[in-house]
Amino acid sequence: MEGILPLWKPKGLTSHDCVYKIRKLLRMKKVGHTGTLDPDVTGVLPICLGRATKIAEYITDGGKEYEGEITIGFSTTTEDAAGEIVEKKPVQEEITIEAIKEVLNSLTGEIQQIPPMFSAVKVNGKRLYEYARAGITVERPVRKVKIYHLKLLENTVSFRDGLLSFRFSVHCSKGTYIRTLAVMIGEQLGYPAHMSDLIRTASASFKQEHCVTFDELHSLIDLGKVEEVIFPLERGLLHLPSMEISDKLAVKVRNGAVLDMPDKWTDEETVLLYEGKALAIYQSHVQKPGLIKPVKVLRNE
Repeated sequence: MEGILPLWKPKGLTSHDCVYKIRKLLRMKKVGHTGTLDPDVTGVLPICLGRATKIAEYITDGGKEYEGEITIGFSTTTEDAAGEIVEKKPVQEEITIEAIKEVLNSLTGEIQQIPPMFSAVKVNGKRLYEYARAGITVERPVRKVKIYHLKLLENTVSFRDGLLSFRFSVHCSKGTYIRTLAVMIGEQLGYPAHMSDLIRTASASFKQEHCVTFDELHSLIDLGKVEEVIFPLERGLLHLPSMEISDKLAVKVRNGAVLDMPDKWTDEETVLLYEGKALAIYQSHVQKPGLIKPVKVLRNE
């Protein structure tokens, strides 16, 4: 069995927990996920099966979409609702919808973020969350990420007991911390804030309507119909340029050969297809102008 199984991840499970469960359910070892979701976050988690594990990083690179809630009035250690309160400042004056939209617009485009201490980023060989659990704060690398859109969801602004909450949608590049984005929004409005709810609504080309729950997966396995919800690995590469090649060229591509650069080459990593099947991903050869070389061979038979 090979391909991509879009899972709707439930609350309470880590991404690794989901991989472990699917390995047992499908009785196969070669299973991988495509970008960590925190245990409290639900949503789209494409699971790669068999040969499709080779393209997990490309699905991760394909961008993500989320719907979440920001609560303004206090911040937490983890930047989400699971952490302990760090700072409190009740909202006492009116924050207008226009002011919120202005801040969201200002954070659209390329921005810089500092990963939260409770994250899986490695510093000096250790995960940040390992330092955080030991009560140690370390200097964290600044990273550039891209926010393609960041929108207020209308009619979701609520005010109660000194706390202002509203829901938003965001389309962002890989590596974006939505928790940190919530904190940044609060800072620009002049208040401590945290992410109080989050759902991943899309990962690369996979959306909620493509996903199955664990309950649905159990039923499909019992009916012998699990293949009906598994997408071909090519689906995970739709965001990359692609090119159909001849049978003679396909033989060379399967063997990982360096090739002459085709006409109209985009200078981006490109999927080479034969009869609709992705054989390899190629890129321009840095040392040899006019040639292309394989980044990853996907099918060599």
